[in-house]
Amino acid sequence: MEGTSFEEVVSEVFSTQMPPPWWLVVATGVAALVLVSTGGPWRVARNVVTIAHEGGHAVVALLSGRQLTGVRLHSDTSGVTVSRGRPDGIGMILTVFAGYVTPSVVGLVGVVFLLGNRITGLLWLSVLLLAAMLVMIRNLYGVVSVVGTGALVFVISWFTPAEVQAAFAYFFTWFMLAAGVRPVFELQAQRRRQPSAQSDADQLHRLTGMPGTAWVMVFGAVNLASLALGVWLLWTSADPVL
Repeated sequence: MEGTSFEEVVSEVFSTQMPPPWWLVVATGVAALVLVSTGGPWRVARNVVTIAHEGGHAVVALLSGRQLTGVRLHSDTSGVTVSRGRPDGIGMILTVFAGYVTPSVVGLVGVVFLLGNRITGLLWLSVLLLAAMLVMIRNLYGVVSVVGTGALVFVISWFTPAEVQAAFAYFFTWFMLAAGVRPVFELQAQRRRQPSAQSDADQLHRLTGMPGTAWVMVFGAVNLASLALGVWLLWTSADPVL
């Protein structure tokens, strides 16, 4: 980022950038899909999905009037968000439901910013959201995970040229769209292997009476639809030079 004064920084954040070449849009999408499909690299990158997942629980809990106690992120990429309030009702249902769909929603928000060519704005919004998330964290690994992610995004948004920012922003958006789908399949596999009443799907079963497997299907439908919409919007916005 070239601006150094406050006014210049604000102007840069809210400005629009030149759209990237079509090949960059495609290449970052392929790279994100490869990452989501891998083993070891996915387990590292999945920490970002967990941040979004638990952040979704936390935000909806606050919006529904619940008292947020805190968020914990663990090294096995699991997480826990604790809030106080009614143990049932629509607020609790929405709070539990939000987790698995939030990464895909984050991806769609990224698409909106990219379609408006507000790449720097997307990166800085990510930094601000991570800073807000940090206030909720209640364990050391969670602090390290959120601070590390935020530092990476900040460094890219502040110290790298526009081309690098664009590549990162598109990769991040593609990643969130694709990464929203895989945890749903992992959830169902875990439910088969080690049934637990504490999974989001099974909590929703207790709250609504609708079977946990049906809730897994709802998660999958929402996230696959988000992925399809994101792919269509980003693909049609690309301008291939023939």
